[in-house]
Amino acid sequence: MAEDVRASRNSQGNVYRFVEAFRQHGHKLATVNPISIRASQEELQELSPAFYGLQTQDSVRTAGLLSGPQVAQDVAQLEQLLKDIYCGRSTSAEFSYVEDIEEREWLARNFETLDQQQLQNAERCEIAELLIKSQAWDNFMALKFPTVKRYGGEGAESMLAFFWQLLRDSVQANIEHVVLAMPHRGRTPLQAALLNMRPAKVFRKLSGASEFPEDIEAMSDVISHFHVSEQLQVLGKSLNFSMVRNPSHLEAANPVAMGKARSKQQTRGEGGFGNSDTQPFGQHVLNVILHGDAAFAGQGINQECLNMAYVPHFEVGGSLHLIVNNQVGFTTPGDRGRSTAYTSDLAKSIQAPVFHVNGDDPEALARITNLAFRYQRVFRKDIFIDLNCFRRWGHNELDDPTFTNPLVYKIVHQRESVPDLYAKQLAKEQVLSESQAKEMRDNYMKYLGEELALAPTYQPPPSYFEKQWKDLQLAPSKELTYWDTGLDYSLLHYIGQQSVAFPEDFNIHPHLLKTHVTARLKKLENGAKIDWATAEALAIGSLMYQGHNVRISGEDVGRGTFSHRHAMLVDQQTNEMFVPLNSMAGGNGGKLELAHSILSEEAVLGFEYGMAIDNPNNLIIWEAQFGDFANGAQIIIDTFIVSGETKWMESNALVMLLPHGYDGAASEHSSCRIERFLQLCDSKETAADGDSVNVHIVNPTTPAQYYHVLRRQLARNFRKPLVVVAPKTLLRLPAATSTHEDFQPGTLFHNVLGDTTVKAEQVKKVILCSGKHYYNLAEEREKRQAYDTAILRLESLCPFPLQELKAQLAQYGNVQSFVWSQEEHRNMSAWTFVRPRFENLIGQQLHYCGRCEAPTPATGIGKVHKREVDEIVAAPFEL
Repeated sequence: MAEDVRASRNSQGNVYRFVEAFRQHGHKLATVNPISIRASQEELQELSPAFYGLQTQDSVRTAGLLSGPQVAQDVAQLEQLLKDIYCGRSTSAEFSYVEDIEEREWLARNFETLDQQQLQNAERCEIAELLIKSQAWDNFMALKFPTVKRYGGEGAESMLAFFWQLLRDSVQANIEHVVLAMPHRGRTPLQAALLNMRPAKVFRKLSGASEFPEDIEAMSDVISHFHVSEQLQVLGKSLNFSMVRNPSHLEAANPVAMGKARSKQQTRGEGGFGNSDTQPFGQHVLNVILHGDAAFAGQGINQECLNMAYVPHFEVGGSLHLIVNNQVGFTTPGDRGRSTAYTSDLAKSIQAPVFHVNGDDPEALARITNLAFRYQRVFRKDIFIDLNCFRRWGHNELDDPTFTNPLVYKIVHQRESVPDLYAKQLAKEQVLSESQAKEMRDNYMKYLGEELALAPTYQPPPSYFEKQWKDLQLAPSKELTYWDTGLDYSLLHYIGQQSVAFPEDFNIHPHLLKTHVTARLKKLENGAKIDWATAEALAIGSLMYQGHNVRISGEDVGRGTFSHRHAMLVDQQTNEMFVPLNSMAGGNGGKLELAHSILSEEAVLGFEYGMAIDNPNNLIIWEAQFGDFANGAQIIIDTFIVSGETKWMESNALVMLLPHGYDGAASEHSSCRIERFLQLCDSKETAADGDSVNVHIVNPTTPAQYYHVLRRQLARNFRKPLVVVAPKTLLRLPAATSTHEDFQPGTLFHNVLGDTTVKAEQVKKVILCSGKHYYNLAEEREKRQAYDTAILRLESLCPFPLQELKAQLAQYGNVQSFVWSQEEHRNMSAWTFVRPRFENLIGQQLHYCGRCEAPTPATGIGKVHKREVDEIVAAPFEL
């Protein structure tokens, strides 16, 4: 702070407190709501001069107290000046809670000089034309498609001024890519007016056709979920603009945009991904998020996203937020949809500044957008604009809002539209005549009419497998493909050594030196007893060696929930973290990112999905601390991961590791709910599956199988999400290990593991199982010497491995019974999935052995658990 500024404030202490009071409380008297049904507050004791011992005639010096050219001679003039700035009809501000004094001073200085930034008349006409186009779109849709729920932008047309300013600021700041998350309201008029979307695409869709070419078998989505990925031309410069797809689950797309933005930053080497420690994130990629008012206050995913904003490995250099504040959520008035004064108050949890803007003033919104953009550029932090507007119709255009909000909609129905008000203002100021405004509207309506006429013959261009995805394709629908994922063991031996290498001056934990480092080196040297964590390190390290980046995200992923991974070492003297594989010499330079997440599932998994859909050459892994924690991310799983390809032609190879297994941990830590994922897949009960099933679900039983399935994710010429039913006890089970031969060239992931311990001609019973339960069954068979029983492991559940299963069963010509054995309850896990497929496609009856039906995954009574374990292991042999 300059010395003269400090001196001025010290010499006028009470006057400075008076100024600061307006900065803190002025927004409470602002009248930025264009449809308020409540009388605005006119007085506030904190904003009275007398509260600070000042008289209206006292002289003041504004130098050092206020920014800009405004000058006040006495307290009365100063009071009026402060009211004009902080209690106006168009804008107000909240930033007094920002702890950093540099930021507060910057915000005050730039907000107080906001009116000095006046738009040129040509620019005002551009904004007017965008607003007119938005209104014309909604009018055209109402005329031609009166029964369609279009979720238009009527009442919030000013948001076009936000985007107009945003695009201009972006290219002038050398931004290369803008990533946007946006809900449905106002989405299509924005896309058509500003983002190069052909209206014919929408009209074709509304005629009953798909938004994709005819040869694509996609289930598609509604028009309010359309996206754009365009290279825009703004002020003579190119700007890549990506609007991520959104489901109807409000705000769920926000972490997806954050993840996609970070992936693009990784591709460009920004922030920690680059060679410079000084380059911040967001240098050339900007993340922008639009919110609905009720959804921002009500959806917990917003708190999760804000909490991630500045966390290492999740930061994107600050996001620019716009809340489209319709002041009603579905039918719920704003004051009943939250417990806070403003819908934006959650932003204060990370000290993000908030600017409230009257939606009737698009020019004020453009100025605030520029201010917010500049703040984000300078400080690389999140910032919010709260656009106070309204919804001309109900939740959709077929809804009657007067049932529940009669007073608000009495105002709405009696007032003019935002575009009409702005056009009249410009006409009054002789900037845009009424005839020019009418010509803008008529020309756009004519264009929309022409696009409607073209809709029956319009063929949408492919919008998938382009750019970084150009070498990939859809998975085959009629076959399961097999991929050689083995490597020369000498290379794997080297990678394994590098996975536990550390600098000479590194102070490693003595227990890890013995049980992790030395033990792994011995296993690698012997080429035997290779455990789960080592196999994972070989898979990840080999992908890195081939040039792929790998990211593992989740709670405690560096160490691993079960203290098995230790891909990250911590110096016991300095607390510094070291990732051995990132110092591996040779290869093509892939890097490992271990992203310790906040204690969240929904937003974190959405973030990882955003990274996975952006770059198909990186392996993105999300690990749940326990498998059932995926319940907290069900919206992301249902509406993005398993359905994104059929809705939007958007593939992903995201891996979900879900620790699973009944080991006495009771209900919440025993099951990853395999049955729920199987219910979400589109595997067929009466025909063979191909690789095209929407999600691949595996339950591997050996470290080598896990190694191969991870490498297969990037080896294939298509991408599919992968659910790994991950182990807990198998991590250290001596029987669940692999040898070097299991990793050699020519080896691969086996969908079914056969039984090599019995003679085929002696087998009278075949037990089918999946996962760690196999080892309990194998031990029981050995105890009973039941060598007339074969045990087959379904390593892949989906796609259902019909051909491999048939090949294994063909060995056994004397089988009298087939049994499905599982440790889970009968109404859970894979029984209801496997049985119809086995009986329909194999043609044999399948008997069940496992726990009986239950309302929760596992008992919390130790004695009951032990009894159940004994019973379910014995039952298949006694059937």
